[in-house]
Amino acid sequence: MEAISVFFAGLLANYGHFLSWDLFYGAITDPVNLGIIFWLVILEGLLSCDNALVLAVVVNRLPEHQRKKALLYGIFGAYFFRVIAIGLGTYLIQIQWIQILGAGYLLWMAAKYFLAKKQEAGEEGEVKVRKGGFWDTFWGVVVTVELMDISFSVDSILAAFALSDQVWVLVLGGMLGILMMRGVATVFIKWLDKYPTLESAAYVLIALIGTKLMAQAFGIHVSHYVVFSLMATVLLGTILLHHLREGGKKAA
Repeated sequence: MEAISVFFAGLLANYGHFLSWDLFYGAITDPVNLGIIFWLVILEGLLSCDNALVLAVVVNRLPEHQRKKALLYGIFGAYFFRVIAIGLGTYLIQIQWIQILGAGYLLWMAAKYFLAKKQEAGEEGEVKVRKGGFWDTFWGVVVTVELMDISFSVDSILAAFALSDQVWVLVLGGMLGILMMRGVATVFIKWLDKYPTLESAAYVLIALIGTKLMAQAFGIHVSHYVVFSLMATVLLGTILLHHLREGGKKAA
């Protein structure tokens, strides 16, 4: 009982960080924290473009005057889930075996993606949307959007925990990422149309983050500046390689 009491006391104290002005100020003024927030937004955008399209299809089943309201409610629900998940996750991620499990999941997710790329494209990853009855009503669509938000955000939330354990850094990165998924997903979709390999690059970033978290679990500290440099190299290298290939095709 004492161990359980200590756990919940620590968890409640962790949620208290949301009320700390000093932590919020540090999140928006520290260059490292700003860098983490930037990369969280980029990852959210790259990983969530297809998800944004799926959500748009779901909401499109409603009358036009209800679509924006359903998405707005979905955003509020997504924010609520992020706050709950971040408060709990930043507390649990300090435990070594949780770090190992989280790192293993990120590495497995990246490996699964690249293994799937070798196979023929099928229906894997397609989201089945239940239709009929309650699920075609306004609140049914809102519930569907909430459930999809939760399932879509697991990978990006876990990757965020690997980059930082500061609640306001993760909250700001998550909130901006959700707004990006809703508001400027078309920009990332255009990027992915122009540079299709950016999707693969996103999973290389996931693998890098998973490796960082695994190293952290065993007491090996990797500088954020090293991680940022590697992530920037992957993205810029992917774009440069695309242009070189396109230039080679035109020359041929």
